[in-house]
Amino acid sequence: MQPQYDLTGYNASTTLDVSRNKVLRNTYMMLGLTMIPTLIGALVGLSMDFSFMAGSPILSAVIMLAVMMGLFFAINATRNSAMGVVLLLALTGFMGLMLGPVLQVALSLKNGGEIIGLAAGGTGAIFFTLAGIATVTKKDFSFMGKFLLVGIVLLIVASLANLFFQIPALALTLSAVAVLLFSAFILYDVSRIVNGGETNYVMATLAIYLDIYNLFVNLLQLLMALMGERE
Repeated sequence: MQPQYDLTGYNASTTLDVSRNKVLRNTYMMLGLTMIPTLIGALVGLSMDFSFMAGSPILSAVIMLAVMMGLFFAINATRNSAMGVVLLLALTGFMGLMLGPVLQVALSLKNGGEIIGLAAGGTGAIFFTLAGIATVTKKDFSFMGKFLLVGIVLLIVASLANLFFQIPALALTLSAVAVLLFSAFILYDVSRIVNGGETNYVMATLAIYLDIYNLFVNLLQLLMALMGERE
């Protein structure tokens, strides 16, 4: 007689691993796709006149947040359909457009192109390093969730307050904190996919895209403040 083995647990574990790998693979593919509308939006934003935002920074920030929140809600509501992908790409195009003002400021610097390249390279290096750590080690970073939530709330409040006070040193400090915060978010969000906490690739892509976007913007602002050479 041949010995009988219970492979139920093994098969279930294998199926779960395959499912998680599929979500991670689809997320990275979609993440690469989102860079196209982001780049197009950024190129359009470079040619636009954003002087109205400088005249009413608070109102502009409120409108921008309203548009973003509306798209976030719509993407979440349609995350299991093709419309969710369409809305995600629309959001990334809008986010690219909103890069216009900071890119214009960067390119007005003598070494602006170099700083943008350095910020993009730094963002890529941080992302691939931390995503690799979360994927290879499969460590569960879900314990960071509450701390990150508190951190992002405090960062938003402080950023809104600085719209009134316009303190350069505070802006620089907030950018430095944001770089650390969104780097931690990359660990957290990739870990959630690897460990089965996020099973929808549209929402997973949205989370990681926002991590990368905010990391790039704040790293760029930090580098401009520290390395920028004015004409």
